[in-house]
Amino acid sequence: LDYRTYWKNNFANQVIGLGYPELVFDPQTNMFTFDQEAADQWLIDNNDLLTEWHAEAAAAANMESEPETLEFFRPGSDRFQQEFDRITSLKSNKEENGTLFYDKSKLYHVHGEYKFTPTFLKHITVGANTRLYRPETDGTIMIDTAGTTISNFEYGAYVGTGRDFLDGKLKLSATVRVDKNQNFNFVSTPAASVVYSPKPNTYIRASFSSAVRNPTLSDQYLNFNVGPAVLAGNLNGADSLITVESFVDYLSNESGQVDPSFLRFFDIDPIQPEKVKTAELGFRTTLFNSLYTDIGYYYSIYDDFIGYNIGIDATFSPSTNLPDELTVYRYAANSLNRVTTQGFNMGLNYYFAKKFQVMGNYSFNRLNSQLDDPIIPAFNTPTHKFNIGISGRNIESKLGGLHLKNWGFNINYKWVEGFLFEGSPQFTGFIPSYDLLDAQINYKLESIGLTFKLGASNILNNLHFETYGGPRIGRLAYFSVLYENKKN
Repeated sequence: LDYRTYWKNNFANQVIGLGYPELVFDPQTNMFTFDQEAADQWLIDNNDLLTEWHAEAAAAANMESEPETLEFFRPGSDRFQQEFDRITSLKSNKEENGTLFYDKSKLYHVHGEYKFTPTFLKHITVGANTRLYRPETDGTIMIDTAGTTISNFEYGAYVGTGRDFLDGKLKLSATVRVDKNQNFNFVSTPAASVVYSPKPNTYIRASFSSAVRNPTLSDQYLNFNVGPAVLAGNLNGADSLITVESFVDYLSNESGQVDPSFLRFFDIDPIQPEKVKTAELGFRTTLFNSLYTDIGYYYSIYDDFIGYNIGIDATFSPSTNLPDELTVYRYAANSLNRVTTQGFNMGLNYYFAKKFQVMGNYSFNRLNSQLDDPIIPAFNTPTHKFNIGISGRNIESKLGGLHLKNWGFNINYKWVEGFLFEGSPQFTGFIPSYDLLDAQINYKLESIGLTFKLGASNILNNLHFETYGGPRIGRLAYFSVLYENKKN
C-alpha cells in the first residue's frame, strides 16, 4: 500500500508523460490490448529511469512501514517465505482466503451393451449407461460451500443396426440414442451412414450424425474468482449485467466524465445442452497399388452452442455515479444464434521400395462467424495445418562390418497456423504460427523379443505456445525398450 501510494503521488503522471503505448479495447476478445512490440521498446528506452523510480518508491515504502506489520515483503526473505507458505496452505474459498485447491470429487459409471445377430440384419446392438458425479471442492472451485452438496446424475440408452447389400459392396447402418441429465430435458440423437465399395480398396461414404454435449460440471456449478473475473456456472441464468463495451464508454467518452447513459444491460438464460447435426462425405482408395488417398468434408450445425459471456455486475453511488461495488463475471452460456462449422481433410501415403513411405495430410477447419452474438465460442482450432513425413521399417543395412536388420525410422514435419485462443478472461489471446520437426529411430532384436526406440518431438527445440497463458513447449527426447514374449 505504501509503495503504491508513493508511486501514484510522485511518478504516475511522469510515466504517462513518457508516452506509454495506450491500451485499446478489443471487442473480439473483450480485453484491453496494446502493441506489444511498441510496449517492449518503451520499456527498453526507459529502463534506467523506471529502475530508479522503483528503487525510490521501494525505499520510501520500507521506511514508512512499521517493521513488524507492514514491511515490504522482499522475495527471498524469511518474512516473504513465511507469508507465501501461509497463503498457499489455506483453501481458496471465502472462509480461508488462500490459494489452495481442494478436490475430493468422485465419479460412478456403469455401462452395458448386448449385440444380437438376427438373420435378416447384420446385427442389432443395444446399450445403456449411467453416471453419478459427486464433486467435492469445499468452495475452492465450485459452489459447494456453506454446507452445499453437489450431486449430478445422468443416463442414456441407444440402439443400432446395420445391413449389407450387393454382396457386401453396400453397407447401411443407423443408430439412435436418448440422453437425460437431471438438470435438463431428454435429448435424442439419431445417426445413419452409407458406405459403397465399387471395387476392392475403394470406398465412398456419406453419413448424417447428431450428438448432444451436456454442460459440464464447470458449466453448471463453477464459482472461481481468478482476480480479473469470477468464472461462474450458469444453472439459473443472470440478469441486468452490463456489457464490457458500454462500461468502457461509460468511463471514457467525449464528455470526459462518467456517464451512466452509456451503460447497456443484458440477461443470460440458463445454460442448456449443446446439440449438433453433421453431414459428412468421404472418399478413400489406393491408386497404382502404392498411393493411399483419403479425402473428407464435413459441415456441422450447432444449436445452443456452448461458450462464454462476459458481463459486469455493479451498483452505483447516486451522488457520484461511480461504482460502489463491481464484479466481472464470465458465465457459461449458449449462443443466441445457430452456429455452423465446416472442415476438409486430405491424407496421402505413398509406399515405395516395399519398406518406405512418404506421407502427408492437410486439414482445414473453420467456425463460421455469427453477427450480433456476444458469446465467446472458445473454438480454439487453427484454420490450416499440415504434416509431411517419411518413414521406413524392417530395413537391412551394413555399417562397417556390422550387419543391421529390422531397424526403422520416422521423420515428420508439422506446421500449424496461428489462431485466436479463447479461455478465461486473463487467458484470451493469439497463438502465433509454429512448426515442429519430430524424429525417431528404432531397432528390433527379434531373437530375444526386444525393440529399442530413440527419438524426440520438436527436435529443433522450437519454443512455442499451444495454449494462451500456457508455458512455452520445447524439445522432448525419449528412449524406450519394449519386450514381447511371443509363444508359438
